[in-house]
Amino acid sequence: MPALFIASLLAAVPLHATAVDAAPSPPLHEQIAALDAAVFDAFNRCADPAQLQRHASYFAEGVEFYHDNGGVTWNRADMLANTRQHACGNYRRELVPGTLRVYSIKDFGAIAQGTHRFCQMGATRCEGAADFLIAWRRDGDRWLITRVFSYGHRAE
Repeated sequence: MPALFIASLLAAVPLHATAVDAAPSPPLHEQIAALDAAVFDAFNRCADPAQLQRHASYFAEGVEFYHDNGGVTWNRADMLANTRQHACGNYRRELVPGTLRVYSIKDFGAIAQGTHRFCQMGATRCEGAADFLIAWRRDGDRWLITRVFSYGHRAE
């Protein structure tokens, strides 16, 4: 019986492996950290309509955004309308150093979890913090945010 099992495993292995010329992708944590920095760099400059569009490009059309104080938005258009109305030109987001954790989700993408602060523009000190969880879906070489949770808002 064990020989039959091993033979069936070997039958599934290709006899000739082919090399891939593409450079290996960076580790998942580095990829998601870079995406987090990019999406929030655009958020922090979203008073500029081009930056708001850049920010929007990171989100799936059907993104769900859960905010403990603000409620839920069920799509990208509504989420961006809220961002434009309440955040752009008023607040910037800072990731609290050392808090970003990234977890792979098999056949889907990744979860990013950490703590962030939203600070009034021009302020030298931030007044509060919150925890976040972001679900990133990988679609080929592209990553899209499908769910966002921002919760546990508190004074710092």
